[in-house]
Amino acid sequence: MLHPSMIEHGFMIATRTASVIHSSVCPARRHRISMDRFAPLSFSDSAQLFRELTPARLALLEHLKKDGPQSIYALAKQLGRNYSNVHADVRKLMEHHLIDKTEDQQVFVPWDDVEIHLSLSAAE
Repeated sequence: MLHPSMIEHGFMIATRTASVIHSSVCPARRHRISMDRFAPLSFSDSAQLFRELTPARLALLEHLKKDGPQSIYALAKQLGRNYSNVHADVRKLMEHHLIDKTEDQQVFVPWDDVEIHLSLSAAE
């Protein structure tokens, strides 16, 4: 598990939403995500960052944000990728809270922004 205390090591991912996600988007949630909510992830080095956020996973995030909630099967088909690989990527992105599921098991990106921050001063 990645811990926020690792931020001083140099890499941090922050997610942010400028809008409130209502229960109609994610009925399984009993609460709303508040405005300007940040959920930082941190990685000890660039190798760990790129193991967790591969180009395929970043493309999946972008596609899912653009096209909205859908099944993993539909997502795999639209991306032209193997279902089991997309399922594994979805599971990993859910572990990092970068995507979520609706009550009917459709996956979606609840964030407006995903920012990668590299602290050069931490490299000293």
